[in-house]
Amino acid sequence: MKRLSRSGVAWLAAYVATIPAANLAVEHFGAVPVGFGYLAPAGVYVVGLALVLRDLARKAAGRGAVVAAIVAGTVLSWWLADPGLAAASAAAFVVAESMDFVVYEPLRERGLLLAMLASNAVGIVADSLLFLRIGFGGFEFLPGQLLGKAWMTLAAVTVLAVIARRRKVVAS
Repeated sequence: MKRLSRSGVAWLAAYVATIPAANLAVEHFGAVPVGFGYLAPAGVYVVGLALVLRDLARKAAGRGAVVAAIVAGTVLSWWLADPGLAAASAAAFVVAESMDFVVYEPLRERGLLLAMLASNAVGIVADSLLFLRIGFGGFEFLPGQLLGKAWMTLAAVTVLAVIARRRKVVAS
């Protein structure tokens, strides 16, 4: 069994927190604007961040720890948010994680940011389709879901790229 580093624990905890946070946002705020006239369930921004956190947690702690984090986040969602939303997000996270893994792992050797962008593109679509179908019974919010998650993924990856660049400059 892999011993978790402090950063692995931190990334896992942040990822776990995003699962109930996304469901609570949907429950309390409903649909929110994401740009270009589109709406999406309010948890869309948190899920976009969750996709990046999942990749960071996987890198630091391994895939098994991420699957355990999905379970922990789902249990928290079940207690804190609507059980129907918790079930929809659990199914979406598990399938998106499985599809993401197929893309992320082969690209990881080419660089973390490339692997994140490519795997999150797959994860965004899978998560959105499943969550909307199970949680809302249709795809009315699909364009907004895709756009909102893409905004958040791009923002998070940009921050990570800036941090990586600064570390290289400092190390030089």
